[in-house]
Amino acid sequence: QVQLVESGGGLVQAGGSLRLSCAASGRSFSRYKMVWFRQAPGKEREFVARISWSGDSTYYADSVKGRFDISIDNAKNTVYLQMNSLEAADTAVYYCAAARGSWACDYWGQGTQVTVSS
Repeated sequence: QVQLVESGGGLVQAGGSLRLSCAASGRSFSRYKMVWFRQAPGKEREFVARISWSGDSTYYADSVKGRFDISIDNAKNTVYLQMNSLEAADTAVYYCAAARGSWACDYWGQGTQVTVSS
């Protein structure tokens, strides 16, 4: 069974940092892009960042560009989201996803809560 399991969420103060992890299992993801999304209360889910399985291609939402860093450890089948200079607006449930195509995500994790106090 394919599983994506997020971890590392928690409560941090504004300006602080947090590192999220997404452990992928159940299949080969060599042809997949790994993606981070987030959803804040009362808002739609939004794209945060993505990375190719090889790690040689990354892309970030404008709202996090320069503050967040996505990376991957293929040997551990784990994708990371390093979150720096956190703001209250970053408060959301963060989801890990895997997409083989360009138009939809095939697998989703359960999400991990990130709360930034101002």
